[in-house]
Amino acid sequence: MTSVKTQQSRNDDGLAAVVPATAPQQLVKRRRKPLTWDKVSFFAVFLGLPLAIYLLFVIWPFLQAFQYSLTDWSGFSPNPNFIGLENYARIFTDDIFMKAMANNILLVIVLPVVTIILSLVLATLVTVGGSSKGQIKGLRNSSFYRVVSFFPYTIPAIAIGIMWGQIYDPSGGLLNGILTGLGFDQFKDFAWLGNKDTAMIATMFVIVWGFVGFYMVLFVAGIKGIPAELFEAARIDGAGRFRTAVSITIPLIRDNIQTAYIYMGILALDAFVYMAALNSGGGPDNSTLVMAQQLFFTAFSKGQFGLASAMGVVLAITTLIFSGLVFLVNRLTGGDKDVSN
Repeated sequence: MTSVKTQQSRNDDGLAAVVPATAPQQLVKRRRKPLTWDKVSFFAVFLGLPLAIYLLFVIWPFLQAFQYSLTDWSGFSPNPNFIGLENYARIFTDDIFMKAMANNILLVIVLPVVTIILSLVLATLVTVGGSSKGQIKGLRNSSFYRVVSFFPYTIPAIAIGIMWGQIYDPSGGLLNGILTGLGFDQFKDFAWLGNKDTAMIATMFVIVWGFVGFYMVLFVAGIKGIPAELFEAARIDGAGRFRTAVSITIPLIRDNIQTAYIYMGILALDAFVYMAALNSGGGPDNSTLVMAQQLFFTAFSKGQFGLASAMGVVLAITTLIFSGLVFLVNRLTGGDKDVSN
């Protein structure tokens, strides 16, 4: 037992009270438990092994790519020549690569915003967008809408690209056939992917169509975790659907939205499969060319693997910068604060 020294003091009524003279300092030093075989094996399997795999298959290839980007490696020469930053100087003065980078920036600005907004609207409708009276619920047959919306995500990206390439076909495509049948004769034989004014828009529509259902399901899971009492309280206070979404739904699933934005942005910075399937040559006037396409063409068509490695390093750094900016903006706007209370 720990002895506590006390002293007496008198209050205004003349009554004595016993108070501790000094507060005991309960500083208990924890003894470090010796490492056992169970602990060592646990750290080795669940920490060491994943870390080793990550270093081997992620960090090491990136370091190799950076090493090759400083050489004139052709892909086959055993001893490439070291040329320093010459490859980086070449790609930043290459009009085609800069056009591809500009297309990627356009994709990373438009695709995440459009996809997330549509996904949020659909997720809200199938969870809390039902009748404004009675129990909080989604639209009737909301489960059916979830399955239908998620279905495009189950189709491989290359299959989606080929399918929409046939739909956009100017001579016998489904889209032109429907528009012509509705009386829009100006769309007869219209080349959606062959016109530089519509090629990028048509391609972005395909990507949004393929991913909006997946992110809708992600947001549905987040909205389902919000207590129904919050929506009921907002309804009693007279808040409309838009106000409820802005004040309750979005703040409480902010982490989900941030994750979706990062993943969608990374997809926009790549977008190789969709672009290659819809416009393998980069589209009219390189209007749909992206950095990954130019990297592939430089490496496997021109045999300039050193230059292509430099493009890959630039693409990887751009992706890291984008992710960092998303985290920074989220932090500056209060995203790190707990809003659940």
